[in-house]
Amino acid sequence: MARIFADLTPLRASAPYRRLFLGLGVSNVGQQMTSVAVGLQVYDLTKSSFMVGLVGLFQLIPLIGFGLYGGTLSDAFDRRLVGLVSALGLWGCSILFLLQSALSINSVGVLFLVVAIQSAFFAVGNPARQAIIPRLVPTQMLPAANALSMITWNIGFTVGPLVGGIVIAAFGTVSAAYVIDVVAFAIVVWAMWRLPSLPPILIPGDARPRAGWGAVKEGFVFLKGKRNLQMSFYEDIIAMVFGMPRALFPAIAALWYGGTMREVAMVLGFLAAAPAVGALLSSIFSGRLGLVRAQGRWVIISIVVWGSAIAAFGLVRWLPLALLFLIIAGAADNVSAIFRTTILQAATPDEYRGRLQGVYTVVVAGGPRLGDVEAGAVAAVAGETFSVISGGVACVVLALGLSRAVPSFWRYDARHPIP
Repeated sequence: MARIFADLTPLRASAPYRRLFLGLGVSNVGQQMTSVAVGLQVYDLTKSSFMVGLVGLFQLIPLIGFGLYGGTLSDAFDRRLVGLVSALGLWGCSILFLLQSALSINSVGVLFLVVAIQSAFFAVGNPARQAIIPRLVPTQMLPAANALSMITWNIGFTVGPLVGGIVIAAFGTVSAAYVIDVVAFAIVVWAMWRLPSLPPILIPGDARPRAGWGAVKEGFVFLKGKRNLQMSFYEDIIAMVFGMPRALFPAIAALWYGGTMREVAMVLGFLAAAPAVGALLSSIFSGRLGLVRAQGRWVIISIVVWGSAIAAFGLVRWLPLALLFLIIAGAADNVSAIFRTTILQAATPDEYRGRLQGVYTVVVAGGPRLGDVEAGAVAAVAGETFSVISGGVACVVLALGLSRAVPSFWRYDARHPIP
């Protein structure tokens, strides 16, 4: 049984990792409540899935620039300090969301502005948070640590939307969700504050890593020809850009299932939480993932399952069955994420981890934002149903086609991590 459930060894072995696990878990709940509240607020103001999709665009633009640059900061400076400063910035954005709602500003432009600022701080901090993990636990514990980290992420994506929908429905205002986010995000600030100092590891004879766009270029130079690392990025881009229907959830809740605003808010919470329920379950029962050697192969298989489940979701109108397909999709995506993260951390030298995590942040966080834009744009032309189904099918076809074009990723062996 010990191999079936998540391996808790990293939590027992590292107190700093344990605090990071706790802080990110609690703050993710508040952040996902805010995500539901922003989507519902934009849809309530505009009645447009395209406008909800534009939230993703305003997140994507700063994410690209600051994600790449933020990765160089994580290689050049103390990763604890970078993570702490970005956490304080994100906490400030949570306060701004609360203020705009409490003051009844009712401006989509203000929401887009705060979303963009929040995305910039996230883009700077996330490479540091991810690059910290290999410094807190040994290499052999990375699959277990990443599975546990996915639990914190997916607890947020599960509990956050559900609680957000319930709280908004109970109080009749999105302000209630924003209040909880402000309180919850203080925990991650505490977790970052308590981490040990994590300065760059300097190899004798090598120059100290530097921040800036020149360092970004060095990261891309390192990535050139590293087909396995590149494939871990490409496959995720395919899954998120074409298979992510998140921006359509407000319209799907209102048009497919209907009801009062409170009923729509409840359905929206269920839809947003369902993929994370599957992801959380796959993390809890992740004990055997540490034994998997063909990690690239399972990334591809997981993405095919993800796309197929999303397409099936678009075909049904019975809410319990729709939620089941989203749960299956979320479980598959989480398995893919665990292996992609492990491949990146194990196959990348420490002096490049921050920069490569910056690229990873752009891909992992930027892909869904671009997917929001794609889903909203297709829905505006052909409707929500076509957008969901066509995206899932495209995801499957492209993932399989790319895997045939780069067979080395299918053969990737975790015992010999080749970038």
